[in-house]
Amino acid sequence: MSDDSLLDLEFEIIGGDFNQAGRVSTKLKSILKEIGFDAQVVRRVAISTYEAEINVVMYARRGVLRFKASPQKIVIIIEDEGQGIEDIEEAMKEGYSTATDEMREMGFGAGMGLPNIKRNSDQFEITSEVGKGTRLEVTIIAGDGSKS
Repeated sequence: MSDDSLLDLEFEIIGGDFNQAGRVSTKLKSILKEIGFDAQVVRRVAISTYEAEINVVMYARRGVLRFKASPQKIVIIIEDEGQGIEDIEEAMKEGYSTATDEMREMGFGAGMGLPNIKRNSDQFEITSEVGKGTRLEVTIIAGDGSKS
């Protein structure tokens, strides 16, 4: 990213820690609002980061969310150390989920995470290796970053 970066942040996400799930997306939403990003951009970032964060909590041992923002675009990279995804095409279908009954009882696992991330992205890339983990790269065009 060019030198006009406003933010360059990194957050660790602990797998299985449902009590902390959503804290990264909440923090980023607050920061972006404070800086003055357009409400629609903030909403798209919040949805994408929340869904990615929940996937790490549900399916990985740990993960890292890297966040870079400039007035023109926001790039979010999530890399996890987890079980990986056997069939990415299948996982991208709305309603597809490998959530356990326990996860579903907590209100997670509706199979909308990856589709919601893709829907809220201007660019979306996913790679995964079974037994190693998954990497998402999400880009959201932010325009000039102002609220006007």
